[in-house]
Amino acid sequence: MPYALFSNDAKLSKAYPTEADVWKVARRSGLVVDVVSENGSIGPRPVLDNDYEIRPCQCEINEDPAKNMADAEREARHEPELS
Repeated sequence: MPYALFSNDAKLSKAYPTEADVWKVARRSGLVVDVVSENGSIGPRPVLDNDYEIRPCQCEINEDPAKNMADAEREARHEPELS
């Protein structure tokens, strides 16, 4: 089952093979923030910004989640990483 990034019921991203793949793409896009629990007992944990969520989805016609992930990885290799 492929996964994608959603806001409410609107699909915002392409479909990717796994939920972990969508997390990778969201992190590269700056949509993941680290939050600390209120009592500070647990270290920072990643969450999606702006109430985005990752959910299972249906692929569009002729959409290939594996190709989408390969394209995203290829694009990430060509973009400079900011620190």
